[in-house]
Amino acid sequence: MTTSPDPGVRTSEPWKALARRSTLWSAAVALLLLIASTALVLSWRGDLPDPIASHWGSGVEPDGFMSLTQWVVTMAATGVGTIAIFSAIGLFWGRAAATRRIAAAATVWIGAFLAVVQVTAIAGQRGLADAAAARGSGGWLVASYLLPLLPAVAAAFLVPGDPRQAATGPVPADAARTGLADGEHAVWVRRIGGGTGLWIGAATIALMLAVALFTRTWELLVVPALLAVLFAAMMVFEVRVDAAGLTVRSALGWPRTFVPADEVVRADPVQVSAFRQFGGWGWRVAPGGNVGVVPRSGEGLEVVRTGGRSLTITVDDAATAAALLNTMADRTR
Repeated sequence: MTTSPDPGVRTSEPWKALARRSTLWSAAVALLLLIASTALVLSWRGDLPDPIASHWGSGVEPDGFMSLTQWVVTMAATGVGTIAIFSAIGLFWGRAAATRRIAAAATVWIGAFLAVVQVTAIAGQRGLADAAAARGSGGWLVASYLLPLLPAVAAAFLVPGDPRQAATGPVPADAARTGLADGEHAVWVRRIGGGTGLWIGAATIALMLAVALFTRTWELLVVPALLAVLFAAMMVFEVRVDAAGLTVRSALGWPRTFVPADEVVRADPVQVSAFRQFGGWGWRVAPGGNVGVVPRSGEGLEVVRTGGRSLTITVDDAATAAALLNTMADRTR
């Protein structure tokens, strides 16, 4: 369910200015990386074969070719289109800092990824008379995925958090509460994980490991190791409700998010379809900007926040979590 904020809740939208700023600078960084790599590749035109190798299969020999102009246009169109998509997500759905950080990181990552791909794929062809002699390398493929993570993570940390927006109205009367007496305290903690997303992750890791071993491309062993870290960060979480509010933290400690009790409009147990509502599993953003921590479908907790924000988490015993969070929110009013 999605609950409309109470009239007594502050509805100012300071997030729009924050979203504009983070979208503009992250898109600018991504485009500059793309432009710089394109200019560098074009400066090599006289040293490159025509056509150039543009794709390598499972082996080291190229199996696809195109002109340098086709390559540059393809990369530019891919980059600009993808940057525009992620920028739109941050600009129009960036009510929550988590959404703005995801959008900024993804925007910078795609710009850096395409820049590294351009330079590494083309640099090795300089001086060749025939592009068929170009050899692929698992090393530059790994570098194409790993190096862009550095500016992407930096971009996520550079996006500021949300300004405090304490609720001014009471928690709705129909929202569930616990039976805690005044002065009594309680803490609710659950660990979440498993489900379809984790199985897909395990299958992907196994596939990449098999490819690396079958092709004896030992550099590719970095990929399943990286994927294991990524899925640990995005598919296993600890959820905690206490007097301070709601905390969601990955098994690695980051990413994490915190919802102060005084920003909770209401919390409710809901049924969640991870793929239908969020387009997949893990830490997600749904159309409209609803943030989801959804490693699986099923029972979940929906927290409506001030500022038009909301957070959905798939977790067992969500009814107890919702009742306790509403109770703690009541105490801050």
